[in-house]
Amino acid sequence: MRVTQAAGVVLAGGSGSRVGREINKVYLPIAGRPVLRWSLEALAGNPDIGVVVLVTRPQDVEFVTEVVDGIDVEVVSGGDSRQTSELAALRQLAGRINSGEIDTVLIHDGARPLVSPELVAAVLHTAREHGGAIPGLLSEDLALSADGHVWPISDDLVAVQTPQGFLAAPLLAAYEQAAAEGFAGTDTASCIERFTDIEVHWVPGEQRNLKITFGHDLVVAERILESK
Repeated sequence: MRVTQAAGVVLAGGSGSRVGREINKVYLPIAGRPVLRWSLEALAGNPDIGVVVLVTRPQDVEFVTEVVDGIDVEVVSGGDSRQTSELAALRQLAGRINSGEIDTVLIHDGARPLVSPELVAAVLHTAREHGGAIPGLLSEDLALSADGHVWPISDDLVAVQTPQGFLAAPLLAAYEQAAAEGFAGTDTASCIERFTDIEVHWVPGEQRNLKITFGHDLVVAERILESK
């Protein structure tokens, strides 16, 4: 009997300019391991995620081997934008998506090393239930219901995070249609909302799920990891 699994996609196409380094920030160390290693392990550690695809820049190939050592990761080269990089990953998975082997895809920013296993699981569960899921932090004048109810995504979110999860077949179809029409979305959800009838839902994000953007973010992330 065929086992249906989810896939994780980790994007590592950034740079180190705003961090003040010459190398891609995701290869900088925090708490003894590269930022990207933490991000990969966050998805690879979920028992429902059977495939992890890492999207890298060609010039970072020298760093990749060390980072993925011991993790079952498929590596592909990204494009010149986030959307084309995501499409490269989806095309890597296309055969398995079309066969039904992969039912859901989670797309995660490699510069978010502190995402918890609980948030990964919540996004995956909600994506499978509703078709699409995005973690986000609420504005101060909103409150999350005690039962953890999820609501359609709206402008009341003050910070959208990753991983973002979507049913695999419509996600692939949406990205192929976007490529054919020359549509460039602001994020993954914008392609889904334009080319499918899926209603993207949000799940509560995490304050600790910060994105490494500036040099001080590395210090904050390391302190959080060392305090665990």
